[in-house]
Amino acid sequence: MTDISLDCKGLPCPQPVLRCKEAVEKDGPAQLVVIVDNEAAKENVSRFLTMQGYAVRTEQSGPDFIVTGLRENGAECEECAVMTEAEPQNVDKGKILVFVPADIIGSGDDTLGGNLMYNFMVTLKELGDELWRIILVNGGVKLAVPGNRCLEELQKLEASGVSILVCGTCLEFFGLTDKRAVGDVTNMLDVVTSFQLATKTIRV
Repeated sequence: MTDISLDCKGLPCPQPVLRCKEAVEKDGPAQLVVIVDNEAAKENVSRFLTMQGYAVRTEQSGPDFIVTGLRENGAECEECAVMTEAEPQNVDKGKILVFVPADIIGSGDDTLGGNLMYNFMVTLKELGDELWRIILVNGGVKLAVPGNRCLEELQKLEASGVSILVCGTCLEFFGLTDKRAVGDVTNMLDVVTSFQLATKTIRV
């Protein structure tokens, strides 16, 4: 195994994660150091490396973030091991993905649209064990911050085992990065992969 450093400053989402993915798949470095220049990229890279079996630490250097992933010899990707063991047991279980690109439903009146979105979130639990993941992008990330009444419903769903992914680029755009109160920061690679893994997708 080798040690690799990647300078990903200035790269738009999901390029920092894609460069990490390429390095891990091609070289399998024992240590991977990634330099990024925004909070969303730091969270996305850290999450990706953790999923690949790396112990991750982050530090700030001026305006930049240094993310270091360290993998001991023989360490196995924890997520891969879990998926391998669980897949046969869940082969018949549906995986419903709910894609939420706004904080309201429909157009015509925003107050009505907000009420409809709240009712939708309250009712999602009726999908039962097949509800697998909720992805919030664009204005949808506003549902994941304090002050939005949908937040409590999302927290209940997450506590029940539903995966919730919140677009890091979108949080940064709206100035909400530090206010996220549910879910994991995500990137477009996670979004595309989620569409591929889901057995059914619901777009709100």
